[in-house]
Amino acid sequence: MPSAALPLVATAVLWGAAAGASLPRAAYRFSVPSGETWRDRCPAGHSVRGWIGRGRCEQCAAATPAGATAAAAADGPAAAADGPAAASAGDRALTSAVIPYGPRTLPISLVTALVCGALAVATGVRPELVVWLLLAPVGVLLAVVDFRVRRLPDVLTLPLAGAALALLGPAALVPGHAGHWPTALYGALALGGGYFVLFLANPAGMGFGDVKLALGAGAVLGWYGWPVVLLGTFAGFLFGALYGGALVAVRRAGRKTAIAFGPFLVAGAFAGVLIGAYAA
Repeated sequence: MPSAALPLVATAVLWGAAAGASLPRAAYRFSVPSGETWRDRCPAGHSVRGWIGRGRCEQCAAATPAGATAAAAADGPAAAADGPAAASAGDRALTSAVIPYGPRTLPISLVTALVCGALAVATGVRPELVVWLLLAPVGVLLAVVDFRVRRLPDVLTLPLAGAALALLGPAALVPGHAGHWPTALYGALALGGGYFVLFLANPAGMGFGDVKLALGAGAVLGWYGWPVVLLGTFAGFLFGALYGGALVAVRRAGRKTAIAFGPFLVAGAFAGVLIGAYAA
């Protein structure tokens, strides 16, 4: 890698680390089963405001052990009358009040930083790198949410597809780009249509959220041409098959056990873009 590219890669890594550190709160709020409203309370019942930030409740953090001990002492006679069961329940409530919620900040920040750094290495100074760096944290967030609760929120998947096409349009007008915007559009339609057929054929194995996510994946893959669309699509299914096979091998799943496919769709798109950008 040329030494001139080192500042670009370092900037991308720092961006990824900062963006990844802001995702845990959104991941916690979005990680609810299908049909339920987004979470607006921490595990201790305090209101959670905003979507950006780490998964830690400010009200819980303000509750010091000393204050909790004093409160317990003030309730001493009543607690003693209720016996060990009440004390145990109080301990559990106190513990749940101070445990951070959502995915841990460090792992998700490191993963996002690694993704952004790899994209910078493969893409270089081309204008589409800005698009990849803006979309990458959303892809990581979708993968985390789907892995946790097998749900791909429409408020993320559909804007991701629209943003990919909207941002790649101006990138196609900047000198030095290595892609083709019409193919990005056709790739989105083709991959989304293909996943829709799979959904109709086997709704239990392919969720409609995967169909919507495929629109965005097809757009970023299509930017580098049809071979990259095919490569990224194949990679996603390969990653999913390897993961499912590993679960079966260790007896944590059966052959018909459904798994969240969104993370592998995202991983396949990431692999395809890396290869397409490097080869362009």
